[in-house]
Amino acid sequence: MVTPENIKEWIEKNLAESEVKVSGDGRHFDAVIVCAEFSGKSRLQQHQMVYAALGDKMKDDIHALSMQTMAPEDRVEELEVNK
Repeated sequence: MVTPENIKEWIEKNLAESEVKVSGDGRHFDAVIVCAEFSGKSRLQQHQMVYAALGDKMKDDIHALSMQTMAPEDRVEELEVNK
C-alpha cells in the first residue's frame, strides 16, 4: 500500500529542490508542494509537472491526489496575505 511518505519521496526525487507535505489514508491523498521550478508556470502546468514526477504511479498506485502547488515566492505572498 502507498503511504504519504512514498508520495513525498517520489515527488522530491523528481522535482529538484521541492518541499512536499502529504497526508492521506492509503488511497486518497492531499499534498502541498512548493518548488522553485513552478515559478512562472500556470497552476495547470505545475500540476502536470507533479503528475510527470509521479509517472505511472498515478495510474497504478495512487487512487486520488488533491494538491496545492506553488512557487516559493507564492508561499511568501500567501503568508503575508494571511497575517
